[in-house]
Amino acid sequence: MKVLTANRLTDGIAVWYADGGWAETVGGADLAHDKAAEDRLEAIGAAAYASNEVVDVNLIDVTMVDGLVEPVRLREKIRAAGPTIREDLGKQASPQPVRAA
Repeated sequence: MKVLTANRLTDGIAVWYADGGWAETVGGADLAHDKAAEDRLEAIGAAAYASNEVVDVNLIDVTMVDGLVEPVRLREKIRAAGPTIREDLGKQASPQPVRAA
């Protein structure tokens, strides 16, 4: 399973493609379960990059953990959660449940 992530150009915040826009949490991101869905997300990311909406556009591996979408790699876990020094700050302070597909 993969999702499309990037950094919003206006403020540098990590974002994930969801429902036709960019969400600040990974939980609602559009999930790609096959190559066709991955290609669709890559095309969306390329267009958003070309229009100066986002930078550092990447498809990343995710998994489901206790009903929540969670990035596989440590770098992406940090980007999704926020500061590593205090779990009561950043996005990790309020995990978002996954939406029904």
